[in-house]
Amino acid sequence: MAKEALQTIEIKSIAQSHQLIGIGKPKHPLFSVMRFENLAQVTNPNRLRLIFDYYQIVLKKNCPGKLQYGQTIYDFDEGVMSFFAPKQLHILGVGDVLATSGWLLNIHPDFFRTYTLGQKIKEYGFFEYAVNEALLLSEDEEKSIDIIFQQIEREYNFPIDNFSQDLVIANIDLLLTYCNRYYKRQFITRKPSNSGMLSKVEKIIDTYFDDTTTDKSLLTVNYLASQLNLSPKYLSDCLKQLTGQTAQQHIHDKLIEKAKEKLSTTALSVSEIAYELGFEHSQSFSKLFKTKTNQSPLGFRQSFN
Repeated sequence: MAKEALQTIEIKSIAQSHQLIGIGKPKHPLFSVMRFENLAQVTNPNRLRLIFDYYQIVLKKNCPGKLQYGQTIYDFDEGVMSFFAPKQLHILGVGDVLATSGWLLNIHPDFFRTYTLGQKIKEYGFFEYAVNEALLLSEDEEKSIDIIFQQIEREYNFPIDNFSQDLVIANIDLLLTYCNRYYKRQFITRKPSNSGMLSKVEKIIDTYFDDTTTDKSLLTVNYLASQLNLSPKYLSDCLKQLTGQTAQQHIHDKLIEKAKEKLSTTALSVSEIAYELGFEHSQSFSKLFKTKTNQSPLGFRQSFN
């Protein structure tokens, strides 16, 4: 039996998304805010692939049951926040429905393109996190976030004047600052579980570099994250909080450690070592080695003779 094709729908405008969920046109063409409790509950009959051309910030309240956070399942019935950047892929499953309570904020990049937030928003890594790496809010945190959403909603419903855009952007900036703060808190409160992830990271990297049976490419953060079922950005941010180093820095440290081992205990040439570590060109390996150690690979080897 042929596999059913997954339909792809690209949502190019906020007005188009309003039309799809059966509500009136947005009051502003470049941003809208809505409460889930005011939306009709429609069950999705088919699996869909959705691509939005704008940012979305979602707060779902009263989430019953369990939620997967990274590699661990947690009971958490408070607010859950998710963040989506333009062009990110959403998969809507059969039977999926909208949240029954919470907020949905849609913001087109053009709305704040000339503001500082236009660049600042790109620095928030949580827009690249996977859905199962959502921000879990405590009761007090949810109240703080809810107040900001209410202020954005109030401005959205006011007649547009010379101050409207500035005030909305100021509140979005405040919202994201709080979310960044709460994510940092979440990394700390989940630190015991994330410490177990750190040992898995070390094992995956060691296994990768110890494997000499097949040709391999250079180890990447994307590969490492895929082995842990995490998004690359979430993995890097989590490791940064735990150790002060990103995933790429962990890979480089292990790579240099393995290179030093081979240079000091084998007669392999620099080119052979570079190839075994996954480098396509030995010059790239030598450049990285010198950057990290202030020595060339041959200079390091000669220091043992």
